[in-house]
Amino acid sequence: MKISILGGGSWGLALACLLVEKGDILVWEYNQDLAERIRKTRENPISLPGVTIPGKIEITSELSHLTESEVVVSALPSWTIRKVFSKIKEFLKEDAIIISCSKGIEDETFMRPSEIICDVLSERRVVALSGPSHAEEVARGIPTAVVSSSKNEKDMLLVQRLFSSSFFRVYTNPDIVGVELGGALKNIIAVASGISDGLGFGDNTRAALFCRGMMEMARIGVALGGEKTTFFGLAGIGDLMVTMTSKHSRNRRFGELIGKGSGVETALAEVKMVVEGFRTTQATFHLARERQIETPITDELYYILFEGKNPSSAVESLLKRELKEE
Repeated sequence: MKISILGGGSWGLALACLLVEKGDILVWEYNQDLAERIRKTRENPISLPGVTIPGKIEITSELSHLTESEVVVSALPSWTIRKVFSKIKEFLKEDAIIISCSKGIEDETFMRPSEIICDVLSERRVVALSGPSHAEEVARGIPTAVVSSSKNEKDMLLVQRLFSSSFFRVYTNPDIVGVELGGALKNIIAVASGISDGLGFGDNTRAALFCRGMMEMARIGVALGGEKTTFFGLAGIGDLMVTMTSKHSRNRRFGELIGKGSGVETALAEVKMVVEGFRTTQATFHLARERQIETPITDELYYILFEGKNPSSAVESLLKRELKEE
């Protein structure tokens, strides 16, 4: 099987390592200099330091190399999906399975990754793969469990079998709306958790954010057509837990820097890698306003990141909200 992975960052390379024995693996990286560096050194020292990329994995920036791919795995930052797929669509086989591993919501359209792909390519065989899966651990073979999701049961099961290994377990869930939203929305709560840590708060605060953040995620998900139960599985509560607490979490780290007093641009630069929660907060804030969904944590985070509100004042605003039943 010919498998192409879009994106030479940490997640794209980790998935390449995971799938290395499943077929002929090609990693397409849009940045020609980075692609050449990875190809020569067999490492991405910024995104995935210390992990050697097997020599049998091809690294390229040439679009023509995608033409024979039977499976295309998208490990792109969510805000680049539309641009990249518009650029590569003429090189993709019409019957290729597209596997979306991106986590975010598009600005203005509020589309999920699989929706963006279908919008660009028309109707395609698209499967979402999501769950608590830090690239740093997957690349090193640490036991991990995720979810494969699609409206097409056959394709969903195919992806389950393709990605499953001795350390990487894949479950199925046909609720692609809930699965993708869980992966996107948890980054918002993870940034908020990082701010809490940066402010010097403790376990009580983190637990409150975890529980109330989980309810906020589920509320948004159900309003947009997802199933509530999905948010209490791997793609929801599982991904939220790992992203809120892990040393690998760039979203939590970004929030921590904000809590300690860094400006937004400074914090983004220091993290160095993609912080999906930043853009997702903006998109979700406007989406919630349009759909009249109550999102107090998202709202306050938006005010901090995009309107300059002091984080301590945002915490005070949350705690002073009208008292209510859980």
